[in-house]
Amino acid sequence: MLDIQNVTKVFYPGTVNEKMALDDINLHVDKGDVICVIGSNGSGKSTLFNLISGTYPVTSGTIVLDGKDVTHMPEYKRAMTIGRIFQDPTKGTAANMTIEDNMITALTKGMRGLKISLNAEKREFFREQLELIGLQDRLRDNVGLLSGGQRQALTLLMTVLSHPKMILLDEHTAALDPRNAQTVMDLTERFIASYQLTALTVTHNMKFAIEFGNRLIMMDEGHIILDISGAEKKKLTVDKLVKLFRDIRKKEFVSDEGLLTT
Repeated sequence: MLDIQNVTKVFYPGTVNEKMALDDINLHVDKGDVICVIGSNGSGKSTLFNLISGTYPVTSGTIVLDGKDVTHMPEYKRAMTIGRIFQDPTKGTAANMTIEDNMITALTKGMRGLKISLNAEKREFFREQLELIGLQDRLRDNVGLLSGGQRQALTLLMTVLSHPKMILLDEHTAALDPRNAQTVMDLTERFIASYQLTALTVTHNMKFAIEFGNRLIMMDEGHIILDISGAEKKKLTVDKLVKLFRDIRKKEFVSDEGLLTT
């Protein structure tokens, strides 16, 4: 599904501000993998997502998605096959458009020149889908009237309806209160299972990373230092994970806010 081969990313090369963000990393993602990516600030998590999505160009190396080399493919073209949901609930929807217009946009993603008419049949389809997130009676409301949790749930629904090959979940519940965060996570698990999605999610919560998905990747200083899956992952605890980091890196783990949340 996804092959990242010898990828390096250097910011501001040749200047006093030169920074190695990713250093010759390799990662293979199988179709159906659900991977949690953890690590402290500056470990390279966001840079990894930005390279996969095409937001940043690689300094060297290749990125192959579903058998196609996308290393130099622009972000807008990759967006036709990669769905990304950000921490900020306002980023995935257009606030000044109605819910139904936002959903039309999601359905026509990647279909250049194709226009879908908004008829009674299409509205009924939208209502059926929106029942999953409790917004079936608000088709003609502007998205700007929704709460943060409702907007993030709508973003998630729109993303899966566009049938991406892969979704990148960039701390997509971090800005929500605990109740809405749990609701969005429940929907995330439901959609991943229903649509048989391949997903990578960045999280600062070790406990969640251990419990969610089939693989866990830990990053530090631009390297992937740990890749655990299957039965081995199920045996992990937060304490064991911290010890693994200490044994591998020969230093103490410096946590972000909430990273060691239990």
